[in-house]
Amino acid sequence: MENKNIELQRHSMAHLVATAIQKLYPNAKFGVGPIVENGFYYDIDFGNNIIEEDLKKIEKQTKKMISQNLKFERSEMKIDEAIKYFEKLGQIYKVELLQDLKSKGTTRLSDEEKNEIGEQVENVSIYKTGDFVDLCRGPHVETSKELCVDGLKLTKLAGAYWRGKNENPQLQRIYGVYFATSEELNKYLEFLAEAEKRDHKKLGKELGLYSFHDVGPGFPFFKPKGTVILNELMKYWREVHDRAGYGEVRTPVILSRKLWEQSGHWENYRENMYTTKIDGEDYAIKPMNCPGGMLLYKEDLHSYRDLPLRWAEVGLDHRHELSGVLNGLFRVRAFWQDDAHIFMRPDQISDEILGVLNLADEIYTTFGLSYHLELSTRPKKSIGTDEAWESATNGLKDALEKYGKGYQLNEGDGAFYGPKIDIHVKDALGRTWQCATIQLDMNLPERFDLNYVNQKGENVRPVMIHRVIFGSVERFLGIIVEHYTGNFPVWLAPTQIKLVAVSEKHVDGAYKLKEELRELGVRAEVDSADETVGNKIRKSAKEKVPYVVVVGDKELEGENWTIRVRGQEDQLVMSKNDFVEKILQEIKNRK
Repeated sequence: MENKNIELQRHSMAHLVATAIQKLYPNAKFGVGPIVENGFYYDIDFGNNIIEEDLKKIEKQTKKMISQNLKFERSEMKIDEAIKYFEKLGQIYKVELLQDLKSKGTTRLSDEEKNEIGEQVENVSIYKTGDFVDLCRGPHVETSKELCVDGLKLTKLAGAYWRGKNENPQLQRIYGVYFATSEELNKYLEFLAEAEKRDHKKLGKELGLYSFHDVGPGFPFFKPKGTVILNELMKYWREVHDRAGYGEVRTPVILSRKLWEQSGHWENYRENMYTTKIDGEDYAIKPMNCPGGMLLYKEDLHSYRDLPLRWAEVGLDHRHELSGVLNGLFRVRAFWQDDAHIFMRPDQISDEILGVLNLADEIYTTFGLSYHLELSTRPKKSIGTDEAWESATNGLKDALEKYGKGYQLNEGDGAFYGPKIDIHVKDALGRTWQCATIQLDMNLPERFDLNYVNQKGENVRPVMIHRVIFGSVERFLGIIVEHYTGNFPVWLAPTQIKLVAVSEKHVDGAYKLKEELRELGVRAEVDSADETVGNKIRKSAKEKVPYVVVVGDKELEGENWTIRVRGQEDQLVMSKNDFVEKILQEIKNRK
């Protein structure tokens, strides 16, 4: 089935679910119900909130309506007529959208709202399905019989502030998935069940890695075990970047409005920035690290011989994300970004891009993440000369050809200041995540009047690369938590060995072993609880510890250890020294 046809069916199914809801809950007030990947959602004000169990009743009513051959009937209204019509129906959220559309055009509407109601200001389209009437741009199927009755599943209920703003009423968001056949649906539901097992929010709580609190929405709290993983990630990152010739820099978190005006962020990114006043002047907490890097470059005179300069910064950035889009570690308001800026001559573009690609490949391979590449070219709204864009794009293409892994071309999807390469990694479930981006920038060197002295003694502009590999370090952690299902490789595991004391008389000996291992660089814990050995082993399995050693008389006397390996039925029998050497090699090699 063609992709457009399935999207048409999903959009129609969202309306049919709303039709069922209106029949079951006549006083319901409807927000928007756009399609999303594999399905749709609908934001609804029920007055009195429904519960998860009610989804079964709604799904049953929807499937009943599929067989009734309900028509999706389209009509048009003048916008003033539509406002009065929905006012009469009591659909206050539709009225608000129409009033915004009338007074401000589409500037006040989100992409979801535009996709849902359209962008025509004078006339708007209305769809009637059974007794349900909705403001919608369409199109839809002709009748409900075109939909697969066994292709629908309402999956979950969540809270969602109207239009993503926490000062607005909180609606209930009903999520649904829909496929053209029951076989496709069942396959997807199996995928969802596996994804739920891997949910980083759930695993983070179970494994004691991080937490989230109402006093700081979008600002994650990291516990000791979660901080161990973050530190190991950054230790590895620094080793790789040091080998690749990067110097690490650090710039302030709060900088003057004047800097953000010069960089263009104050004009183009102001709504996403947190601001404050110092000595009566405007300052902003940085949403990205670039402007500080420009100031560092400009401090000194640079020769063509000095280039390329590779400066990396793991900077703490803050962005004012709407409450409705926050999602565990995947969408936060404060995050560390593994940024880097490379200042270079035009003839160095290809080699430097190739260097970043090889660096990204090394890092992603370490985590068992495959990926694909996308090249995005000049958009309609852009700055710079045709010659500069052609040179930059050819430099990216040349590097990609040398890299030899193939890439997709996204015509017109580059940044306004330059073309870019995006790297989309694939996890254990086959989901893709856009992590690395490699952007050529012809804007900031111009805005900050950056120069280097060429072979003729002339001041000329450097070419600049912005690039990240992890992206948001917090988001990358969330990705690998789900990728590994919390079963981290030994080098990342917060606890690498659990020492289970058989009885009280073995506790002191177990703690001595822990200290020996700690001095060698191995993270070990002792379970000295007054429980059976079996319970302790089961607890270690839940904690996903790579190795468990039961410490009894023979272990303390120096005989061979029997080691339980995470996820394996067979046990290892090794001497203490051989086992320690084994685990030290696994840590060193990051396997």
